[in-house]
Amino acid sequence: MNETMMLTLALAATAGCALGALFFGGLWWTVRKTVSSQRPAFWLLGSLLLRTSATLAGFYFVGDGQWQRLLACCLGFVLARCIVVRLTAAPVAALSVSGKEVDHAPQS
Repeated sequence: MNETMMLTLALAATAGCALGALFFGGLWWTVRKTVSSQRPAFWLLGSLLLRTSATLAGFYFVGDGQWQRLLACCLGFVLARCIVVRLTAAPVAALSVSGKEVDHAPQS
């Protein structure tokens, strides 16, 4: 593989990261917005259409009919998902009640 091809694949992976950040970051923002909205269905549907169309258009232009570039873009997209999930995850202490694990089983 020559240097030009490597640079092209690196740029495709970077574009995939940007698309993933846009998609999953937008999803995170939408979910937070719908909690306080009076019309959550509007936000969810509008966000889904906007995020999906932008992502598909990005994959179309980045891939440009070459499977290698499309694969690099997909890998960048998945990497961005992992990063966004890690950055937006709630701390473990916030998920428990007063620092103890929650037991949902009925007491007998």
